[in-house]
Amino acid sequence: MRAMTKDASSDTSTDSTTHFGFREVREGEKAGLVHGVFSNVASRYDLMNDVMSLRIHRLWKDALIDWMAPRPGMALLDVAGGTGDISFRFLDRLKGEGHATVCDMTESMLIEGRRRAEEKGLSGKVDWVCGDAMKLPFEDRSFDAYTIAFGIRNVTRIEEALSEAYRVLRPGGRFLCLEFSQMPNDGLQKLYDLYSFNVIPAMGELIAKDRDSYQYLVESIRKFPDQETFAGMIRAAGFSRVKYRNLSQGVAAIHSGWRL
Repeated sequence: MRAMTKDASSDTSTDSTTHFGFREVREGEKAGLVHGVFSNVASRYDLMNDVMSLRIHRLWKDALIDWMAPRPGMALLDVAGGTGDISFRFLDRLKGEGHATVCDMTESMLIEGRRRAEEKGLSGKVDWVCGDAMKLPFEDRSFDAYTIAFGIRNVTRIEEALSEAYRVLRPGGRFLCLEFSQMPNDGLQKLYDLYSFNVIPAMGELIAKDRDSYQYLVESIRKFPDQETFAGMIRAAGFSRVKYRNLSQGVAAIHSGWRL
């Protein structure tokens, strides 16, 4: 089960290394590699998410919106939100009585999102901004909620993205992250890994004509911190009342934190 989303850093000023899936790469190279992945799959992105997760990613995204409990007039920043899934759910829940800004580093994903917004009659309710999660192009204290779904594991330096999330939220604002995680049951985790590594890349080759991109995305899940470790990172960024909820036995998890 997987839904893909993205983000990374455009920084090329460091010789430090990070991971790109199971490969070790220079930090300055990761943004370009991630950008290439999502540029390649943009046109088949939503179809692949449905096929690979048996549409369960839709339930996970609904659960994120349920936990957010949007209020009329809220301003949402949806980072790595390319095709608009979270923003559209947010606006649907508010019956248009709110505004969403999608920020994504991959222009082809934003183009696909704009197309979908036009089809839904939501063009005037969503802004589409090409930008980096580690250096957001927004003023301090600009948003009531910040979401990132299946994107933070692709960021070069997660701590910097969390710091930026804190910066752009207003006091009383909320951070919500939906991401693949670790299953507490070792047996189920092994079964899921068998599916991930053997089936998903093959699906990517068949449907999106791109095996390598989906191989990376499977590997990136295994490199992401577990639930407790990631919760600690959110607290370290300054957020309070940090909690998480497991979904589908821990295949994914939603993390929540508040800027007080």
